[in-house]
Amino acid sequence: MEQLLDAIELVHGDDPQYAVIWLHGLGADGSDFVPVVPELGLAASPGVRFVFPNAPEIPVTCNGGYVMPAWYDIISLEPNSRRIDEAGIVHSRAAIRRLIERENGRGIPCERIFLAGFSQGGAVAYTTALTHPETLAGIIALSTYLPVETLVEREATPANHALPVFAAHGSQDDVVSPALGRRARDFVEAQGHAVVWQEYPMPHSVCLEEVADIGQWLRERLA
Repeated sequence: MEQLLDAIELVHGDDPQYAVIWLHGLGADGSDFVPVVPELGLAASPGVRFVFPNAPEIPVTCNGGYVMPAWYDIISLEPNSRRIDEAGIVHSRAAIRRLIERENGRGIPCERIFLAGFSQGGAVAYTTALTHPETLAGIIALSTYLPVETLVEREATPANHALPVFAAHGSQDDVVSPALGRRARDFVEAQGHAVVWQEYPMPHSVCLEEVADIGQWLRERLA
């Protein structure tokens, strides 16, 4: 039996009724987005459990084979395209599904679980949520892209055909180009998803205005 990913957990409010599983970017770790939680402006009720898993450490081809926390191997890295290891993203999807199942076991059904992710973590969030067999609450996709559109087309599920999406990108991003972010947005919109799209004058990062917008989007869905 596969082990659960090591993760940082933070409960906002009491008796969590919702969960947000938030995936970090390449080379980072689960602590990356913990400071964001108090800035979201969430009410004490309903309670929300935030789960920040740590990606395994693997060699990353585009970084000279250097071993670092990564959700999948990136073979090549161009401003407007990626070549990635599809088996790796499928493996990470399975790991996130196990975290979803743990939340189910703790009393939080899938329809109250959000998947969030930044950059490479956002790519896994997109892929996992759009192909999950049970209806989830939504996706928060930050400075990210859809690495294998054919995988999502092939395995998209009716349960998540109308999943709400908050997608945001920096207009000055030189790591994951805004064009890649818009391509993912256009893809999920074409699949019938309601997408809130925001661009901010920033590089490959997160800004306070973006955090406030995420908070507003979440509050509307936690009501």
